Parts: sequence; C-alpha cells; structure tokens
Amino acid sequence: MKFAVIQTGGKQYKVSPGEKIRVEKLNAKGEGNSPKQSELATGQVIFDKILLVGDDNDVKIGAPYVEGAKVEAKVLRQGRDKKKIVFRYHSKTRYRKKKGHRQHFTEVEITDLSA
Repeated sequence: MKFAVIQTGGKQYKVSPGEKIRVEKLNAKGEGNSPKQSELATGQVIFDKILLVGDDNDVKIGAPYVEGAKVEAKVLRQGRDKKKIVFRYHSKTRYRKKKGHRQHFTEVEITDLSA
C-alpha cells in the first residue's frame, strides 16, 4: 500500500490514494461552491511538499522534501468546522469573556501518488 506524508497549512498529514482528509482552507473551487470563493482555481489540487513516500518495499525520506514527488487530490467541498468556545476567566475580578470560533477547511480526496 502506497502512502505519503504531506505538509500543508503548517500541518502534516499521512495520506493514501482514495482517502478523504480535511486540511486548512485552500484557494480551490469545489463542486457546488459559489463562484465568489475562487474564480481562477480548479477542482484539482497538487501537493508538492512531500516529506516521506513509502510502499511495501521501500521508503524515501526527504531532506526536507522528496525530489519529484507529488500528491494529486480532488476538492470535494469547502466548509467551516463546528464552533469552538474560547472562554477567558479571572477569578475574584468579575472578568469573563466568551468568544466562539469556526475554523475554515477544505475537504479533499487523494487521487494519485507519484514519487
């Protein structure tokens, strides 16, 4: 089974062909999105920052990236995650602040791995 470790949005993800993952928001248009989001981008994304590529027989480790390796993915949708509550509290001083945050994400399906 082929797999790779990619870097995008300051995070690292272990991916295999056929997998669906949520990454930090990318400027790519998914199916059914409004045209306001990204007029010029397509529904295909190519990740070129590949840290590691492996299969059943061997593993290639990059320094820092593997030369000539790329991972192709199809954008499924753009969205926002569930709300996270940020609550600040100082005891004995009547200080309370409540704030919510919804992180943007892009859901992609990995279609091809090439090393």
